[in-house]
Amino acid sequence: MKILVLEHPRITSEKRFNDIANTPLWSCLMGGYAAAALERKDFEVIFLDEAGPGSSFDRTKEKTLLLNPDLLCVNTVYFWENTPVLFDFFSELRTLGFQGHINLFGFFPSLVFRKILKTCDPVDSIAVGEFEHTLVELAESLKKGKSLETIEGLALKSCLKDNAGRMRTPKKNPDVFAFPKRSSLEGTVTLLASRGCYNHCSFCPVPSFYNQGSLWQGRSPQNVSEEIKGLSAKGVTQFYFCDPNFIGPGAKGKKRILDLMDLIKPLHIKFGMETRPQDLDDDILKKLVDAGLESLLMGVESGSPDILGRIDKRSVPAQSSRAIELCRKHGIEPEIGFLMFVPDSSIHDLKENLAFLMENRLLDRLERTANLLCHTQIVLAGTSGYQRFEKLGRLNKSGIFEFEAEADFSDPAVKWVAALLTVACHTVLKNMSDSFSPIFWENPDNTISQTVNDYLIRLSYTLIDQALEGQVNLHPENIEQRKQELMDKINSMIKKWG
Repeated sequence: MKILVLEHPRITSEKRFNDIANTPLWSCLMGGYAAAALERKDFEVIFLDEAGPGSSFDRTKEKTLLLNPDLLCVNTVYFWENTPVLFDFFSELRTLGFQGHINLFGFFPSLVFRKILKTCDPVDSIAVGEFEHTLVELAESLKKGKSLETIEGLALKSCLKDNAGRMRTPKKNPDVFAFPKRSSLEGTVTLLASRGCYNHCSFCPVPSFYNQGSLWQGRSPQNVSEEIKGLSAKGVTQFYFCDPNFIGPGAKGKKRILDLMDLIKPLHIKFGMETRPQDLDDDILKKLVDAGLESLLMGVESGSPDILGRIDKRSVPAQSSRAIELCRKHGIEPEIGFLMFVPDSSIHDLKENLAFLMENRLLDRLERTANLLCHTQIVLAGTSGYQRFEKLGRLNKSGIFEFEAEADFSDPAVKWVAALLTVACHTVLKNMSDSFSPIFWENPDNTISQTVNDYLIRLSYTLIDQALEGQVNLHPENIEQRKQELMDKINSMIKKWG
């Protein structure tokens, strides 16, 4: 029996090209874990990683038909407005005679499995939630010609007859999983040292995928260090832990990380990680830096206590400020996950956000400034935010299978500020992606970078002040005109230095 595990091509979104939400949706090693789980059970497995630059669905289709697997397992990633191309790919495979079983797994299909199975004929099954053991049992049943109906975590067309959940109960000890297969060891290699998150922020799909709620399960320090040693022996020196919550909860989480750092320090690696602000302290940061920590992404989300409560962050701005200060004390300049605009924001919340960013010196570098000032809460299916806004009648669903949505702002003035400031920031970010632009992101910060950076900060203050003073014209034509004026001004400002 031949099995193909596929990481399909991604197409960059025009709207979501810079969103931090792409990280958990894309960089999760799921294809590698699926291939490793099947290979451990002695199946003939081909791991085809087509997610990198230069890949195309046409070439992937040709490769898939040539390999002609009995079972095609696809880590199905949501790539915004371009996602329908993937389902066209499945239909084209069937049209061209592919008869293998098509299974989907991952965040996106797990959270909308009923809608996919109801409307997408080419798809045979979906592994809901933690997928490794589900895929193994699926392969074994297909090989032996057994019924698939009783496989825990497997959703079939027959599940549309009832409303029962199909999520597989996650394993308590993630050490049981084989180390993921990898298509390349070049550059920075990603690792997953834990699964899930002990919090359940209203915007995040990670807890919903693993447990329909908060759940964090860490691999043992010994298990993680064993994987790193194996990769290090092959010449890898740069790593990135893509765990949404690397450290984990409480005293046990802290001890685990301190023990892990003791084990990897002798390996002389460099690494990055992601964490919640309240999980950092002096002891942990010293150990992390001594063991090779170079970069850190911290989920701050807001400078407004009210908004932090509304998105179920279970933190306060003071904790974030302290964590930022601690990072700098230990020589780490943290990157920040931040939601400038939340559907329930007031203009006062925006003022608090801007004050927080300024007080913590987070608007001093153009790339970071342009990102932090434009992020709006994304509402994805399966999250508690999606459910809440749907009940309130404020959810505007979009995207294939209604996986993505926008929530109506409670304050029209906030919507106005968001529309204008976002288009200004996106104009800057698109210029920064142009290698011929004087503000190309690989160039060192210079006078023009600082000029544009200062302009975005001034614009933020101006728009918020105008909203506070009632100087807001909400007519769509006026908003579009203001957007165009902002784009023209920014492009003209940059062009003068070209």
